[in-house]
Amino acid sequence: MGKKNEDEDDEMYVTLELDDGPVDCSIVTIFECDGRDYIALLPLDEKGENHDGEVWIYGHEEDAEGNPSLRYIDDEEEYEKASDAFDEYLDGQEFDELLGDEEEGE
Repeated sequence: MGKKNEDEDDEMYVTLELDDGPVDCSIVTIFECDGRDYIALLPLDEKGENHDGEVWIYGHEEDAEGNPSLRYIDDEEEYEKASDAFDEYLDGQEFDELLGDEEEGE
């Protein structure tokens, strides 16, 4: 994983090698669920955009040297738990944004 372009607001990107070719993804967040790390990715088209809001969730691991790797989640129960944890993360972000807006308006 690495930065796609240093000038893009410090957003982090990763390129996934899929069967039908590489897909650049913006990293939404890395989060924990049941003691394991997961990563939420926003797949981007060739223009660097995402129009449908679809997010992909993978397991996230690092080796002893700190090199990251992604793990496909093939267990449906594990995937559901990770998806629920990501939804909770999103709910927290929306709540934080609402609080931020209220504080600015005061």
